[in-house]
Amino acid sequence: MNILLIAIDTLRADHLGCYGYGRNTSPNMDAFAREAVQFDTAFATAIPTHPAFATINTGQYSVSHGVVSHGSSAPIPRNVPWLPAILQQNGYTTCAVDNLAEWRHGFGRGFEFYVDPTRRRALSINCDNRTLNRRAIPWLKQHAHEQFYLFVHYWDPHTPYLPPRAYRRLFYEGNPNQPDNHLLDAMDRHPLGQMWRETWFNKLGPHITDPEYIVALYDGEVRYCDEGVGQLLRALDETGRRDDTLIVILGDHGELMYRHGIFFDHHGLYDGNLHVPWLLRHPEVAPQRASGLAAHVDVAPTILELCGIEIPEAMEGTSWAKHLLGKGPAPDREFIVSQECTWQMKWSIRTRTHKFILAREEDFYGRPMRELYDLRSDPDELHNIAAAEPDLAADLERRLEDWIAERMQAAGLTVDPLVSHGLTLGSRWKEEGDVQGAPPMEVDQR
Repeated sequence: MNILLIAIDTLRADHLGCYGYGRNTSPNMDAFAREAVQFDTAFATAIPTHPAFATINTGQYSVSHGVVSHGSSAPIPRNVPWLPAILQQNGYTTCAVDNLAEWRHGFGRGFEFYVDPTRRRALSINCDNRTLNRRAIPWLKQHAHEQFYLFVHYWDPHTPYLPPRAYRRLFYEGNPNQPDNHLLDAMDRHPLGQMWRETWFNKLGPHITDPEYIVALYDGEVRYCDEGVGQLLRALDETGRRDDTLIVILGDHGELMYRHGIFFDHHGLYDGNLHVPWLLRHPEVAPQRASGLAAHVDVAPTILELCGIEIPEAMEGTSWAKHLLGKGPAPDREFIVSQECTWQMKWSIRTRTHKFILAREEDFYGRPMRELYDLRSDPDELHNIAAAEPDLAADLERRLEDWIAERMQAAGLTVDPLVSHGLTLGSRWKEEGDVQGAPPMEVDQR
């Protein structure tokens, strides 16, 4: 069984048609989903990119593998299970078309071939899907006769949202420069927003005021990337290896647009960031919708079991393979725990009905240290009910702290790893005092 793992950076599940989005952003992935398993409620357990991919490849929570933030100097320990290395040990020819290895975390381990087309660009995240496919597709055709594992990491939906011009008005018909639209005013008082204005916003024309124009640009990037995914899938079909290849398409994290005071970035433990697409096609698995709570920690054990490879005991995720093959019940999770420690230092616990977020230190938005949301009546997580539901908040906080303590004990830790590690990108804001002492940002609650 060959394996093709397609990861799309910064891809919100709810901006794909197969997940219910109204815009036609993903015709190729939608068609693929109709032939595949679609995990309806899959979540990242650590964000953003570096902790997410460390989790995907180890099948471990960040407390165990140690990568709790993006841009840290902490390497992935060599004694943790690592999907590419396991596959290589089991006879796979392994290749990554990706750039994560340059961060020296150990992301390149287990790959015989590591192709990084982003080195041709001044800003690596501006390397588009067509550039990656010009390397991935020839490699795929050259090695199709071998048992292969090919990992392709697309970056198109990541900021800056600058799709080709044909895609910039695909989902927008309004005026992006409305003088009476003030929904982006708060962004101008924010360091990240200032950087956006001074860099890629300047490429879009006069002063941009309508955030929905920026959302439409994001959707244009998703559509452009979707076409690259389709191109790669068609190339696989042309090799004749479609029927003996396990194909996985997933996102590492999502994106927050302009709610919660967070503008076009991926910090904040809200579902816009945590809810990720996960699609899987295997020749022996019938197309279906998987409705149980799934997580990034499940990806590696599921891939291994579907390929007949023993799952290492050190992996902490749950394999869905038996259920997908009709040989067992679906995994039954009560909740999923997630964390971030890049711009903010927070934990969250999510059940099917509620989300509780716990901060280890104050954030630069002035948000409460404890947030509680009823996901049934408030799916956008805009109304914090922690004060109105103190018993429920206390119960979820206790369950969260118990889970963290249990994982810390298993890992031999005595201090919360978020606290001991500290912020990476967010620390610069604190040190420079850009936001300290500023009043809390006003948040659009539409």
